[in-house]
Amino acid sequence: MRKYDIQKKIWLDYDSKKKLKDNAEKTGLTESSYIRCLINNYKPKEQPTQEIYEVLFQLRGIATNLNQIAKRANVLDYIDAPFYKKTYEKLDRFMRDFEKEFLDMN
Repeated sequence: MRKYDIQKKIWLDYDSKKKLKDNAEKTGLTESSYIRCLINNYKPKEQPTQEIYEVLFQLRGIATNLNQIAKRANVLDYIDAPFYKKTYEKLDRFMRDFEKEFLDMN
């Protein structure tokens, strides 16, 4: 049984129809669900792209390396300088690439 039992018809021009369709697809909602969200003063967020998941995967790997450095430093009471430098450079490169790709900072 449907939760929504009242049907409303609306008139849109071609541009508005396309914008509604595109926005609904970006959020992963149906057009009617998207409109209901807007009526309730909720602006749905876009679903993450595959690029975002790849960035998170890379960041998780860097975080793991940093955690390994911290563990070694605590257990052995010294820091593996070459490994630390390599990880730092990877993090620095990642941050610059991230800013250029997603934040448009030049």
